Amino acid sequence: MGRIICCGLGPGDPDLMSVRANREVRAATHVAYFRKTGRAGQARAIVEGMLAAGVHEYPMEYPVTTELAVNSEEYARLLGGFHDEWADRLVELSRTTDIVVLCEGDPFFYGSFMHLYTRLQGRAEVEVIAGIPGMAGCWNVAGLPMALGDDVMTVLMGTLPEAELERRAQSSDALVIMKTGRNLAKIRRALERAGRVDAAWLIERGTMPGERVARLCDVDAADCPYFAIVLVHGRGGRRQEAAE
Repeated sequence: MGRIICCGLGPGDPDLMSVRANREVRAATHVAYFRKTGRAGQARAIVEGMLAAGVHEYPMEYPVTTELAVNSEEYARLLGGFHDEWADRLVELSRTTDIVVLCEGDPFFYGSFMHLYTRLQGRAEVEVIAGIPGMAGCWNVAGLPMALGDDVMTVLMGTLPEAELERRAQSSDALVIMKTGRNLAKIRRALERAGRVDAAWLIERGTMPGERVARLCDVDAADCPYFAIVLVHGRGGRRQEAAE
């Protein structure tokens, strides 16, 4: 019996991959990775030049990404079938060999692999290697100390209703907002009403080629990069006041 080894690759720069993940990727004979149809795949791009000659590759192509509403029954049906199929295929492959599954960031932090992980329990030996979350890479390239002292940090999805984004922005100190893309204008409006937009930064492709760091208020409202997050650093007020 082989193993299914999910390697967290970190935020994008191969130099930020763990030694353990690097070792597994370079030694792999079978590698699987998620990607959108017609694209190379972000995880696969991170390991370019690292894979051994003759490695067997298994692109796991999503049947749908943004074409359907994420809360629709058809979206759930298509994605559920996709994850079922690939869990079965990985189990079959692992009967005779180790297979490495590539995952950006950390697999257990909004990683696509989690949907396979739950389906693989009790069916195969599964190992998950931690990775630096993408948001940590982003706040480091931006030079933003994110949380200090008693700050509360909240991670939000840009797909949330505008009123919910505003409420969370008002009640938390530090903010990480993921899934920006076509939600960027909504995110900006919510932060403006919460009085936080002046402290907000947009980080696109953090730690990767084409990286961009800009104040959110300086970004055109129509500029909605897919691979980006919004960061609002904490204020450290309570601990700072005590220190003074």
